[in-house]
Amino acid sequence: MENDIQDQRVLDAFLAIPRHIFVPLEAEQRAYNDGPLPIGFSQTISQPYVVALMLESLKLKPHHHILEIGSGSGYVLALLSLLCKKVVGVELEKSLVSRSIETIRNLGLKNITVFHGDGYLGWENRAPYDRILLSAAPAEFPRELLGQLKADGLLIAPIGANEQELHLFWQKKGEWKSKVITEVRFVPLRKEKAIRPD
Repeated sequence: MENDIQDQRVLDAFLAIPRHIFVPLEAEQRAYNDGPLPIGFSQTISQPYVVALMLESLKLKPHHHILEIGSGSGYVLALLSLLCKKVVGVELEKSLVSRSIETIRNLGLKNITVFHGDGYLGWENRAPYDRILLSAAPAEFPRELLGQLKADGLLIAPIGANEQELHLFWQKKGEWKSKVITEVRFVPLRKEKAIRPD
């Protein structure tokens, strides 16, 4: 990872957060391999290199307020907590929300809030955000999330069904622009119309 990722703050965060405590017991021996791992409920914890690439692409600053959608077991939230001032996670699977809250609490991280909800809706009550990161892939980009982003904000997301690309979005002169960073493979971003932010 060190050869490709240049942001030292991102590299330091990976050294500080123990990945093995965010995966099931049977996956702990593989926790530090550079690959995704199952965390139950047809979800995965993402490949470390891809996560690092996403974090570096967002150009995170210590004062930032950030939203992660599809926060799973909370690993990326923990990394973000060392890089940003306030971190919000949204996860559809209620059991993963409970698990991530407990793990984050055990690590003593105080600047993270995790909500149970539909990631397609974001979390408007805590908006606007400096950055938004999607850790699961919608088939098509949910444009309503852009409304929760500050005018100078960045959003990064894997997009696609069978073939996925990692897109970075930003606003220029009132218009949204995007670029493709690389091909990726994420679990689908599931939708649940019955769940809305409190």
